[in-house]
Amino acid sequence: MKSLDPRVARLPQVADTKAKTALDQFGTFEVFVQAKEGKPFQHEGCVHAPNLEMAYILAKEAFTRRFTCVSLYVVDTQDVSASPTTEGNQNVYSLIDDVKDGPDKKWYEVYHLTKRGKQHVHAGSLEAGSPGGAFSKAKSLWGADKVIYNVWVAERGKIRFTTPEEQDLWNTLPEKKFRDASDYKGGEKLKNFLDAKSK
Repeated sequence: MKSLDPRVARLPQVADTKAKTALDQFGTFEVFVQAKEGKPFQHEGCVHAPNLEMAYILAKEAFTRRFTCVSLYVVDTQDVSASPTTEGNQNVYSLIDDVKDGPDKKWYEVYHLTKRGKQHVHAGSLEAGSPGGAFSKAKSLWGADKVIYNVWVAERGKIRFTTPEEQDLWNTLPEKKFRDASDYKGGEKLKNFLDAKSK
């Protein structure tokens, strides 16, 4: 039966579907932001993009327009290895086995989830022959420090960092105070208004 509703009539025929092309579904990229110089990078969320470079641009637009930061980087979600996640006071490093590492060492970045419901924070860098080796080495370095609920490792060579030439992207103009909510002094204006109204 043919519908008389023009919204339905102009829809494509469901039976005429085709296989998805390679770029029909964008990949997912994890975004890490450094709020201040000297502070560790923290996971902020993810973006969908066709490649690493576009992910970097989209991450800048999505995560750094409304607050000040000094750097960010992105990595393909498929290049992040994750440990199991624990509950209560169980340290996830107790679930990670010691692995005999391979000879071809690469640098890995390690991130810890130290509070449930929060974001992963950069714990440090280390050299290892594989993601499993990176987990094992991270266990020997930081496994006894405090309770960690989840660990991520990512090979440094697969991360799109902010380059030194791009650092100017994060410079803000100090004279543009109108961008800061604190410059509006809303609390002070409200107090003055209420004082004037009570007289």
